[in-house]
Amino acid sequence: MSPAAATRGRAASSGSLSIGQVLARLSPEFPALTASKLRFLEVQGIVTPVRTDSGYRKFSSADVERLRTALTMQRDFGIPLARIREYLEEHGDDVAPAPPASIVHTSRRYRRDELLSTAGASATLLNEAVSAGIIAPADTFDERALGVLRSLVALNAHGIQPRHIRTIRQSAEREVSLIESAIAPLLRRTDAGSRAQASEVAPELARRLEEIRQVFVSAALERLTP
Repeated sequence: MSPAAATRGRAASSGSLSIGQVLARLSPEFPALTASKLRFLEVQGIVTPVRTDSGYRKFSSADVERLRTALTMQRDFGIPLARIREYLEEHGDDVAPAPPASIVHTSRRYRRDELLSTAGASATLLNEAVSAGIIAPADTFDERALGVLRSLVALNAHGIQPRHIRTIRQSAEREVSLIESAIAPLLRRTDAGSRAQASEVAPELARRLEEIRQVFVSAALERLTP
């Protein structure tokens, strides 16, 4: 039986709470929590409350604990809801508000010399990447910059230089503009639920666009190397 189905079974056989009662329990810990946010978390698969014959949601005690865990992980650790949902599905009701270290990412910062050494890159390549707008200039660099520089090292070995990548950056900026237009109705709203929904929808749209891009690239490669 899936965690969601188990939750429904327990809710049917034990005491249940309305959405207003859940808010009353969780609001002291999460003052910005709204009914809209709770409904959004339901849509995202964090909880699956049962429905009465009249269509009203009824949350079990297990649902409340799953919500508390999800909200804590999102607020305190910045973990995406998709990963939170996976964690909850893996552990069922055996969850705690503080997530294990295995899913909490602590980003390291690299000095310039550390970045070059770790990525195996030359100072010239990094300078070119900064000039092309691929890596932002900084005193220290994060894991994302390290990953980009490592990729640039591999590409440079085949004659693909940072200046050639500029068009990819420009294409990414156009995709972000497209995503921004798509979530604009959510961003115009002032409630926390809409803002939270926008923060989840945007990466999903980016993933879908990347899937389409990969289809085009794969098809082109098949023509290139039949």
